This record gives sequence, C-alpha cells and structure tokens, in this order.
Amino acid sequence: MTNGYEFCSEAVPEECGVFGIYAPGDDVARIAYFGLFALQHRGQESAGIAVTDGRTIRLHKRMGLVAQAFDEETLSALKGHIAIGHTRYSTTGSSNLANAQPFLEHHRGIPFAIAHNGNLVNALKLRQELEHLGFQFEGTSDSEIIAKLIASYDELDFEQAVMAAMERLQGAFSLVILTPNQLFAVRDPYGVRPLVIGKLNGSHWVIASETCALNPVGAVYVRDVEPGETVIVDEKGLHIVKWAEITRPSLCIFEFVYLARPDSHLYGRNVHMIRRRMGQILAREHPADADVVIPVPDTGIPAALGYSEASGIPYAEGFIKNRYIHRTFIQPSQRQRELGVRIKLTPLREVLEGKRVVVVEDSIVRGTTTRAIVGMLREAGAKEIHVRISSPPYRFPCFYGIDTAARSELIAAQLDVEEIRRYIGADSLGYLSLEGLIEAVGGDGERFCRACFDGRYPIPIPHHLRLSKHLFEEEVPDLLPVR
Repeated sequence: MTNGYEFCSEAVPEECGVFGIYAPGDDVARIAYFGLFALQHRGQESAGIAVTDGRTIRLHKRMGLVAQAFDEETLSALKGHIAIGHTRYSTTGSSNLANAQPFLEHHRGIPFAIAHNGNLVNALKLRQELEHLGFQFEGTSDSEIIAKLIASYDELDFEQAVMAAMERLQGAFSLVILTPNQLFAVRDPYGVRPLVIGKLNGSHWVIASETCALNPVGAVYVRDVEPGETVIVDEKGLHIVKWAEITRPSLCIFEFVYLARPDSHLYGRNVHMIRRRMGQILAREHPADADVVIPVPDTGIPAALGYSEASGIPYAEGFIKNRYIHRTFIQPSQRQRELGVRIKLTPLREVLEGKRVVVVEDSIVRGTTTRAIVGMLREAGAKEIHVRISSPPYRFPCFYGIDTAARSELIAAQLDVEEIRRYIGADSLGYLSLEGLIEAVGGDGERFCRACFDGRYPIPIPHHLRLSKHLFEEEVPDLLPVR
C-alpha cells in the first residue's frame, strides 16, 4: 500500500494475432499453424484455424497455446486451399471458448469465418441493434459483433456487405475473413493495429499481424495493408478496394515498446533496432553512475543493450528467465502474483552482488512486478538499483485492443515519478520522455496513437467506455480527441 492505493499486477496483456493464407495445392492449415506460432506473443489464451476447400469451412479452436490447441490429427483434418487463424488475448469478452476465434457465420446461407485484432468503441450500440434484429450471440466478444453485422446485410452481395459493415465500425480493427473461395484482409482507417501482406512461392498470398510471421512460412514481405483498405485474394489474384480515406495515421506506438516481436518491421523499421535506440536515448536523458546494465527479459534486452552502448557501462544478463512460465499476472491473489515473478525470473547473484546496477524495463504499468524485481535484486546483493524505463509513464487506459487496467489502477496516473521510485524501492528512477520515444521510432509523432502516454485518443471514446476505465474528463481536462 502507498498513499492509500494498492497497485495490482504489472504485465500488459497482449492483444491478438491474425493470419491468413491463400495457397491452392499447399497445406494451408499447417502453414497457418506455423504463422500463429510466430504470433504467439500477441495472445496466449486461445487459438483457432478455419479452412475452406471451396465448398465447406472447417473450424477448430481451443483454449491454450497454439501447440496445445492443435495436434497432427487435427491439422490433417483441416483440408483446403484457404485458411485463416487467430491467437487471442481477451480485450473485450471473457476468457472462454465462446469468445475464441475465428468466428463462423453465414451470409445468404453461405459460410464465412472472421478473425479480429483490435477493439471497437461502438460495440455496445451495434450489439443492441443486432439483437433488435433478432441476432443471438454465443459470447461477449466484439469480434462476434463484426461477423453478425456482415451477416445482417443480406440484401447485398458478400463483398458489398463487408464494405457496408466496415463503414459502421468505430475503433481499431485489423481483420482476416474467409469465404469458400476468397480471402479478405481489412484495416481500419486509422491503422491502429498492424497488418501486412506477404507472397509465398511467387503466386500464393499471406496476411499476418506482423512481418515476423512471414519468414517462418517461407513468405516474403510485399507491403502493409493500408489504413481504410480491403485486400481481396481469389483465383484472379490480389486486388485492392479503398473503402475509407486515411483519417489520421495512428499506429499504436506501444507496438514498438512492447507488443511487436523484435524481429518484426513497423513502418519499414526493425523493432529491435528501434528498442535499442530507445535505450541509447534513455541513457542520454537519464544517466547513472553504475557498474553494470542488466535487462528485464525479454523486451528489456534491446533497450538495455542501447543504454550500455551509449553510457559505456558494461552490459550483463542479471536474470535467468524461465521460458515455460506464461502470464503470471492472472493469478488470483497478490501473494501468488509476487511468487509468479520469482518463478519467472531468477537473479544471478554472481553478476549483481556488491554492484551498482542499472536495470532496464520496457514499462511500468501497475508497479507490482517492478517492485518485486527491485526486491529480488536487493536480496541478490545489489549495492544500488537504478531503474530505467524505455517508455514514458503509462498514464491512460487503452480502448483500442490492449486490455490495460482502469486509470485508477495505473501507477503513473496516481503518483509522480519520485513517489513511484519510493513505491518500487529503487535508488533512482528515470523514464524515457515522449519526445525521446518519438525520436527513437522516427518520423512525425502525429503518425502514432500514443494515448496511453498523453491521453490524446485519435478515435473518440464514448462516455460509458471512459467511465468503465475510470477516465473522468473533469480530472483530466486535456482529454480530447485529436480530431
């Protein structure tokens, strides 16, 4: 407890990963499996693959990791020439099989499947409209709402129904859609979540949330799906439909900080190198007199390397990570969460004892994990602990596809930097500035959604959603959409 406020679990829940493949004559289910495996970092709750052979759509989805959801027998039964896949972390909707994706729906009696990364801000309104029309819902995910919205346009052909539905959606959405003979990829007009196009064997097409899913399946990057664009792949090849103008490019800047895999490219730039640059700028903004720089693995590694390079302080691995531990933040009690951190990370006393240590982490969201890490470093004999964060203070909740806590649970929304330092027990604490982060990612800062840091939400947030995450305008008078 501090200042009467108890901070909960630290981790930022991942969002979702989507994958699509159009490859007649190839084993599309297996390709989708490996694509999802490469996107596992984006969601660890459930995984699913839908495949069509031109007549029917076969769907398999289960709770758990990709490797737990599929086996040889399951993949062998998914025969066809087009597939889409999804790996999920819940953003809206509870964690159960009814909310696992892809979703299977029908339009004019013809089946289609859909998988979604992102969050709608008008989901409640759309769901109420669809329920009034007689649609029934199995789960509580806004992705199911998109599927049923497309199905509701039965007076239109399927392509027109997709376009009509997209024009009704507000929020962040990167989609893959499967019909018996077509593969669709759609990205919202703001481009909040990434979505890329790859080519396989010179004539087949791949869609993925990140470029890191292309190389494992033998595909090469072609280009991004542009904001407000629908890509359609069928027997005639790939063609583009521009259904909305780019309102304001707003790729989530937290993709660079934490969400994206380090071997991915965003805006044509390698994520690992950007994170390394974050660490270099962090060393410039918040130097420390220390003996060693260590990362909190894994996302802290590139920034720690950059900090070491810029500062001249030697880099070392100060923690060994148990790579078989997943999502300790869901444990039901504070004590279990703290034990989860200890199971996940083991400090190396031989590296730390008697040393002045700079420990580099990608973010502090709610504070508990960072405090536990500082405590473990003290127990391992560190003489001084200087915490450096390679992103700005995380002060505002996300409504666009990351299930962050309410604002009242975000430590930087409640305490200033010195109070946070005291809470986590560090000798010093320094955050990368927003200007430093924008310098590291390159280009114009207006090309990114950075609402989690500055409260400037590019897509207006309805009042009821603001209240659901304790975002009160009277407390934050500058909380206005950019446009």
